[in-house]
Parts: sequence; C-alpha cells; structure tokens
Amino acid sequence: MITIWHNTRCGKSRDSKNLLDEMGVEYEVFEYLKSEFSANDIKELMQKLGISDVRDMLRTKEKEYKELEIKDESKTQDEIINLVVQNPKLVERPIVIQGDRAVIGRPIDNVKELLG
Repeated sequence: MITIWHNTRCGKSRDSKNLLDEMGVEYEVFEYLKSEFSANDIKELMQKLGISDVRDMLRTKEKEYKELEIKDESKTQDEIINLVVQNPKLVERPIVIQGDRAVIGRPIDNVKELLG
C-alpha cells in the first residue's frame, strides 16, 4: 500500500496526490497536520527516506525552524525529532511511501521514480 503524508493546503502535495490518482494506484492519505504521529514514526520515515539527519526532511524556511534553533548542531537527533512531533508543520511535504522506501515529492519526479 502506498501512503502519502499530505497537506491539503500545499500545491506540491496536491500535485503528488493528483499524480497518484492519474496513475490509478490505491493509496492512503495521512494528513499529518491533523493526525498524531510519534518519534518512532519519524525514525521509521527517515529510514525509508534513506536519511540519517532528520533535518533533511524538514522545511527549513518555517519560522519554527529558526525559533526552535533546529539548525544548532549541538541538538541531538532525538531532540529534533521530538520538536518535529510537537511541531508537525516542520515536516517537508509531500512524502510518498511505498513499502520500505519513501521520497519527498519535491520535485514530483521523485514520486514518479518511486512508483515507476
């Protein structure tokens, strides 16, 4: 099953959802701004994305990114992950997951490559 971490207000997220519709694939929508997720969910997502630094899946231009000093190298991954759980707006979108792999749908070609 394919899952998309989706934000209905985001054009790129809607584009990825539309692509999934056009491809006729079944998928589940996870509206991460309206649903709860855990630190373990983020760690699992990082593994599927193939990243070791949670910052690689965050929106660096969000005011919370600066206010919470996430760029600060002295912060541990666990500290940052906990901040992300408390501030889901920080998660880059969309994220499309298929099995044990995931991609950030920016650019949308990442999604095509995952599903192709």
